[in-house]
Amino acid sequence: MKKALIVVTNHSYFNDADTEPTGLWLSELTHFYDQFEQAGIAMDIVSPKGGKVPIDSRSLGFFMLDKATKKRYQDANFMALLDNTKPLSEVDHNDYELLYFAGGHGAMWDFVGNELLDTLTREMYETNKIVAAVCHGVAALQNVQLSNGEYLLKGKKGTGFPYFDEAIAGVKKSVPYNLEKNLKNRGMSYSKAFLPLMGHTVVDGLLVTGQNPNSALDTAKAALSLVQHQ
Repeated sequence: MKKALIVVTNHSYFNDADTEPTGLWLSELTHFYDQFEQAGIAMDIVSPKGGKVPIDSRSLGFFMLDKATKKRYQDANFMALLDNTKPLSEVDHNDYELLYFAGGHGAMWDFVGNELLDTLTREMYETNKIVAAVCHGVAALQNVQLSNGEYLLKGKKGTGFPYFDEAIAGVKKSVPYNLEKNLKNRGMSYSKAFLPLMGHTVVDGLLVTGQNPNSALDTAKAALSLVQHQ
């Protein structure tokens, strides 16, 4: 039975003063979950530390909470999955055919500098498993090195949340680094939609990346298609 592993953030704030909250962008989880559930593929949701997953309140706003995500948000059983997630330390990569990193600005912190996460990603990619990420979830890939010492992203076509769009989101001064620049510095052949905030998904072999929340559905569909054809 095929199975997917979803990684979500535990990080709750933009600043050390804990005054500017962030976390998981909910639709980047729900659209993926919907597609894979409908296809009958089992999933586990984990986080770097385990435990409760913070939801970025901006992702619950009137213009952001689409009908499908709102349905999940109002589903107590689904939301309970985020109350006490398993930590990465309890994950065995052999149990899964796909690894997916959901976004939200929180991922810029705890998806980076995590040796367990980097190792998991490398092991899955090098055993011909699918690695997918959307929006700030792509931050998880920026430091992953393969067994030959090269960065996973070197020479790969892909995308992630553009630095220009951080200003549109009103958090350019709050983010810890320029994700777009970092992805390019790791050798990614980076592309983005013609207009800000438009959807954009890139598939390069077993690597699937999406630019922003508006890319979550297409990114999920692309990842699902790869899983179904493996």
